[in-house]
Amino acid sequence: MLTINNIEVVYDGVILVLKGVSLEVRDGSITTLLGANGAGKTTTLKAISGVLRAERGEVTKGSIELDGKRIDRFAAYDIVSHGVVQVFEGRRVFVNLTVEENLVAGGHVVPNLPKVRAGIERVYSYFPRLKERRQQQAGYLSGGEQQMLAIGRALMSDPKLILLDEPSLGLAPMLVEEIFGIVRQFVTKEKLTVLLVEQNAAMALDLADHGYVMENGRIVLEGAAATLRENSDIKEFYLGLNEGGVRKSYRDSKRYRRRKRWLS
Repeated sequence: MLTINNIEVVYDGVILVLKGVSLEVRDGSITTLLGANGAGKTTTLKAISGVLRAERGEVTKGSIELDGKRIDRFAAYDIVSHGVVQVFEGRRVFVNLTVEENLVAGGHVVPNLPKVRAGIERVYSYFPRLKERRQQQAGYLSGGEQQMLAIGRALMSDPKLILLDEPSLGLAPMLVEEIFGIVRQFVTKEKLTVLLVEQNAAMALDLADHGYVMENGRIVLEGAAATLRENSDIKEFYLGLNEGGVRKSYRDSKRYRRRKRWLS
């Protein structure tokens, strides 16, 4: 569905953040993008969703294609109308609006009121807690409920590709499992496609079908999620396990050593 071809992203005309990134997201799958803070994961999502220009960023080389059609030159609102929606890191809801008003705002591209109402009920079917709090201001929701609302609001635009940025950030493990389970339902029931950026590599690889690893603005490793879970480099640097499967103590690590084959 989505193809990124060797893109470079520059901020303020001088700061090179992405350095020839290429990846593919298959239709009806969950693809995860792993990497340390500052690797360029969020910038990649913003390049896809078209919001870079609002932050003085620009795709200067390469291309981004959705279903074979180039979208990297589109405005952000045009990209939404083509079926791509981003759920930003940090649960960015409209805190002074009610839950239901947030959902209505997410359905601004839906052509008629009956479809908006159907979209709201669709969201409530996945997130019953939101229905219980439909008239409550979003600023008074818990962190988990706000994350549910942010994802539900994205669903309101009836997307075919959802870009999820750090959905587990700051949430209790049980809530994370619940939200990730619902994301999996989006793929199996709704036939949606998901590109997931996630710091929790273990959960991301359990959820995803395919994965990429970013480092310093480049893709350094990719493969099926099941294969990446067994990769010794992933175990060491992202899951904190040594080759025997025992959790590694980073107190004894003096420096980071990248595997030579990552550079090939």
